[in-house]
Amino acid sequence: MAKKPFRVGMIGYGFMGRAHTNAYKQVGQFFPGEHEVVLKAACARDAAKAQAFADQWGYETIETDWRKLVERPDIDAVDICVPNNLHAEMAVAAARAGKAILCEKPLAMNAAEGRTMVAAVEAAKVPNMVWYNYRRIPAVSLAKKLIDEGRLGKVFHYRAKFLQDWTIKSDLPQGGQGLWRLDAAAAGAGVSGDLLAHCIDTALWFNGRLDSVCAMTEVFVKERPHNLTGKMEAVTIDDACLFFGKFANGSLANFESTRYARGHKAQYTFEINGEDMSIAWDLHDLHRLQIFDYKDEGKIRGWKSVHVTDNSPDHPYMANWWVPGLAIGYDSSFTHQVADFLAGLGSGKPASPTFRDALETQLVLDAILDSAKSQRWKTVEQA
Repeated sequence: MAKKPFRVGMIGYGFMGRAHTNAYKQVGQFFPGEHEVVLKAACARDAAKAQAFADQWGYETIETDWRKLVERPDIDAVDICVPNNLHAEMAVAAARAGKAILCEKPLAMNAAEGRTMVAAVEAAKVPNMVWYNYRRIPAVSLAKKLIDEGRLGKVFHYRAKFLQDWTIKSDLPQGGQGLWRLDAAAAGAGVSGDLLAHCIDTALWFNGRLDSVCAMTEVFVKERPHNLTGKMEAVTIDDACLFFGKFANGSLANFESTRYARGHKAQYTFEINGEDMSIAWDLHDLHRLQIFDYKDEGKIRGWKSVHVTDNSPDHPYMANWWVPGLAIGYDSSFTHQVADFLAGLGSGKPASPTFRDALETQLVLDAILDSAKSQRWKTVEQA
């Protein structure tokens, strides 16, 4: 039986544009379903760069104006892989044009923009999702399964950190292609929106709503040259952000993110301590889930490392990959997200996180930055 085409228009061609496109190319091989992904058009302002990207990755055509791409009748879905300050305008236009939307994280510059985006997709009734891909690393998905089964019992503590070191150099400029994450006008925030957003999304998925937060931020390099103006300008994004919080279920939160942890390139970790079980995970060892089960017999009780590579339903997604014991990588999390999105189109059950789900993370981010600015505890607004 002929498959339904799922014709993708990609806006952006950087790191995330490549990661998403690779997923579109892989999904039909490992997670075949009723849809066939068609790489219909790639869009960027620079025609030569857009064409080079299209040629390398197999897009049929290019556009240099995202508005034209959004209005094309031969596009079913728009993938937004651009700086954060462009998400809202593009997503609202795509929703009005009746397109499915897959948007890079965070959802928006702030919760106000996020609410506008949610209203647009819900009014248009278009499928939508935000690329919080770490949910779909098999070991992380297994952690969610254990939590939902009640294995941890009452949860007491949730702690997470995301550490990098790439902005330590004081002569590193801000702004422009590749460095827009250091420019508040394009990014909205620094490590909070870039790194902590992942930690918060996973935490809300695992442990439910965060009620209140108390945060601090720091800018270690106060001025940087700006690539677009050529002038030395103040740095207004957060280089580091730490916060405490309390979840609705009574458990305590402890989060840290920084780009000034020398020796750490992308260390995302979480640990959850429950009455009956604790679990921990590290992106650097992404196929392993660390588990301490208090119900184990005393003489063998201790932390154990579960290698999440069994090709059975017990280990999420792995049945579609290789033989037991062979690990998959970071890139596969995006493939899993596309597979779930396409499955949702067929079943009518949207794959998470939707725009509304991602708005919850945005509201926490707003509360964190408000808390750091006011130096006070803040209640997290509800969506």
